[in-house]
Amino acid sequence: MTDYVRNLWYMAAWDDEIPENGMLSRTLLDDKWLIARLSDGSYAMLADRCPHRFVPLSKGKLEADVIHCPYHGLGFDRTGACVHNPFPAEPPAHVRARTMPVVHRHHGLWFWPGDPQKADPALIPDFGFVERAGMSRSRLVIKGHYELLTDNLMDLTHAEFLHVTSFGVNGSIFLGSQSVKTDESGAIWNNWDMENVCPPDWAKAILQDESSVDQWLHMRWHAPASMALTVGLARAGTDRNDMVVPQMVNPHIITPQTIRTSHYFFDHEASEAAAVLARQVFVDEDEPMIEAAQEALGDMDFWDARPAILETDAGAIRARRRLMQLRRHEERERDLESDRSDTLR
Repeated sequence: MTDYVRNLWYMAAWDDEIPENGMLSRTLLDDKWLIARLSDGSYAMLADRCPHRFVPLSKGKLEADVIHCPYHGLGFDRTGACVHNPFPAEPPAHVRARTMPVVHRHHGLWFWPGDPQKADPALIPDFGFVERAGMSRSRLVIKGHYELLTDNLMDLTHAEFLHVTSFGVNGSIFLGSQSVKTDESGAIWNNWDMENVCPPDWAKAILQDESSVDQWLHMRWHAPASMALTVGLARAGTDRNDMVVPQMVNPHIITPQTIRTSHYFFDHEASEAAAVLARQVFVDEDEPMIEAAQEALGDMDFWDARPAILETDAGAIRARRRLMQLRRHEERERDLESDRSDTLR
């Protein structure tokens, strides 16, 4: 089976990563792609490789919504068609650059690497909360397979060990209850709810007394690895109405760069302190563990390594199994299409 499920929406970039009337080159699912911001505010996504002599189109220039190759000057429009030939001849109709459907939504550029006929924008997960004011959007490249990042995010019990000085929950998760459920959108939720527990250290100064709190960590996952984390903290016994701080919701969206590296898209408050804290959590605390797991696995399949499975892994394992089902479904569809093609020959 191929590792990537193709008939899904993946995130390629935040919209502010792409210059106005400019281009961005990025490796996604092992291939180089070019995202161009066009004059009408829409976007085009082409393979970052000229079909003539294979040089990166991103080394060329974007003029009047046409991407010009730097090598021989051929120009390609948003559909991948060659529409400009600098020599005294018509543009060669047989020369085309590969394209992918791309949709601008929730400040992100979402692409569909599978069958374009199935690319329904309604299937993009709801990240409408990303459009709130006062936030900065960021990206990191993490040295690990994208499902290892999902494991990390879908099992937040590691916060008690890795994130003690950043946003540790002060032992409360050991007293909490976990629930895993699937909603009508197909999302898998891994929820931790801690009631009447000691507040985390950072909240004690806000409370200014010895109050206990109710705390919740709810992670929503959509295939392939688009996650949203809700964090809440309220005074205990108030039915979560007396909030210590406003409920926080943040995106954690993972897109494979290669089979061993991943783009990690997230946001944080638009302050230097928040940016520093985010880097501490993701780069200093999470990434070394993910890298170590990737090194230990090497090229071995996760299941071939016979991982020990704990009760707290329930959300992560359910996500892995969903992806396995989707891969098998796409493999069966390819086999059926191959059989139909053989029959028609």
